[in-house]
Amino acid sequence: MASTKKAVEEVSGQQIMASTKKVVEEVSGWLRVFDDGTADRTWTGPPEVELLVKPVPPHEEFIDGVAIRDVTIDPNNGLAVRVYVPETKPDILAKDKLPLILHFHGGGFCISRPDWSMYYHFYTRLVRSARAVCVSVYLPLAPAHRLPAACNDAYSALLWLRAVALGKSSEPWLENYVDFGRVFLVGDSTGGNIVHDVAARAGTVDTEPVRLAGGVGIHPGFNRSEPSKSFLELPETPFLTRDMVNKFMELALPIGSTKDHPIICPMGLAAPPLAGLKLPPMLVVVAEKDLLRDTELEYCEAMKGAGKEVEVVTNSGMGHSFYFNKMAIDMDPETAGQTEFLIEGITSFIKRH
Repeated sequence: MASTKKAVEEVSGQQIMASTKKVVEEVSGWLRVFDDGTADRTWTGPPEVELLVKPVPPHEEFIDGVAIRDVTIDPNNGLAVRVYVPETKPDILAKDKLPLILHFHGGGFCISRPDWSMYYHFYTRLVRSARAVCVSVYLPLAPAHRLPAACNDAYSALLWLRAVALGKSSEPWLENYVDFGRVFLVGDSTGGNIVHDVAARAGTVDTEPVRLAGGVGIHPGFNRSEPSKSFLELPETPFLTRDMVNKFMELALPIGSTKDHPIICPMGLAAPPLAGLKLPPMLVVVAEKDLLRDTELEYCEAMKGAGKEVEVVTNSGMGHSFYFNKMAIDMDPETAGQTEFLIEGITSFIKRH
C-alpha cells in the first residue's frame, strides 16, 4: 500500500524502544518527539480512541457502495493519495461524470493519515451522499516537514489532477468517473487552512481543464497569536485541547514564526490581502463549542468584507471534529443528527456549484 513520504528521521506508528532517546516534546496520547528528531505517533491514550486511528486497507471492490485504492502520484518523493469512488451505473456516468473532492486531512500538520478509520467512515459516507469522487492526500507531517511542506504537497496533488485531466498522467478511476470542471477542495481542521492556501495559489495560474468550483473548510484551524475568547473559555475535547493546539503549532510552523503566520491566520496583517485573491466560492463549517470558533468566524467576516463568496454552516452544541467520533455518532442522537446536518450541508454546496 502506498503511503506518504517517509524521511529517514521519521518514525510513525511504532514504539521507539531505544533507551538513549529522550522525549523533548509530547502531545498527550498523540505524539512524542525525541531529541534526535524522530517522532512516534503510536496512540497511547484511551483504547476507545485508538479505534478511530486504526488504518483501513484499500479495497477495490465496492463495499457499502464505495471502492478505495491508494495511488503513488510522485515516485520521486513518494507522494500518495487515497481515491474513493461511489458505485455508479455506467449509463449515469455516460451522461454526467461526478464532481471531485480533493481532500486535505487535519491533525495540526503533525498527525493523521487518510487511511485512519475515522476518515474512512466519514469520507465514504460523504462520497455516497454527494455522489462525488474523493482524492485524499497523504500529507507530510511536522516536525520533520514543517510548513509550508503540507501545503506544497497539497498543491502538487492539484497539479497532478490537472496532468490526469490533460492526459499527461494516468489514473483510470479518475478518467472514468470524474468531471474535472467541478473540483472542490475540502479540508478538516488544519486541512481547512490548506484549502485556503491551495485555492489562493491556484488563483494565480491556469489550471484548465481543472476548475475549482468551490472550497470547504470543516472546523478550519484558523488561529492568532492573541487568543480569542472561544479559545480561552470553551471546554476542551479529546479532539482539541489548548495544549494540543499550542504544541502542534510550535512543531509545525517555520522556526521563529508565530500563529500570525499567513497559513494559520489568512485574515491577518501578515497574509496577502484577501481582496486581491482569486478564490472560488467557499463554505465554512463552524462548531458552536469549537475552541477555534471565533477565529473561524473572523475569517468568514473578513472574506465577506473582501467581497468573497462565503457560506457558513454551524454545528449547534458540538465541539471540534466531533463528526469523526463514530462511537458517539452510533450512540448519541444529537451527534448523529449534527453529523448528518454537516454532510447534507456539504452535499448541497457541491450540488449547487
